[in-house]
Amino acid sequence: MKLRSILAGAAVLALFAAPAFAEDYVGGAVKSAEIGGKTVLTGPNDMTLYIFDKDAPGVTNCYEQCAVNWPPLMADASAKPEGEFTIVDRTDGSKMWAYKGWPLYYWKSDAKPGDITGDGVGGVWHLAVE
Repeated sequence: MKLRSILAGAAVLALFAAPAFAEDYVGGAVKSAEIGGKTVLTGPNDMTLYIFDKDAPGVTNCYEQCAVNWPPLMADASAKPEGEFTIVDRTDGSKMWAYKGWPLYYWKSDAKPGDITGDGVGGVWHLAVE
C-alpha cells in the first residue's frame, strides 16, 4: 500500500513538473512566440529579442550606451551552446546568447511581452525570428 502511495505521489509531482520542463529552453534563456504573424525569439521574461546589423556572427559591437538601450541577453557563465544557440564573449568577460551566431538583445522601450517597438530602429535593429 505504501508503494502505491509513493508512486501516486510521484505521478502527481511529475504532472506538476512537466510544465517547468516545457519552459526550459536553451539553458532557460530563449523561447519563441507568435508576434505579428512571425515566430519571434523571446527571453525568459517573454520580452522580444532583436539582432543588430552592426554585429557579426559571434561578435557583439553593442557596448556602453548601445548596451543601455539594447540590453544583451546575458548567458550564465556555465551556459553551453545548444543547436542554433551559441554563446558570444563580451569584452568585459561576460557572455551573451546568440542565435545562428547573431547576438541577441532586448529593447529598452518594449514595455510588455509582445511589444516589438525596436523592430527597424535606426534601420539596423530587427526582430530575432526563427
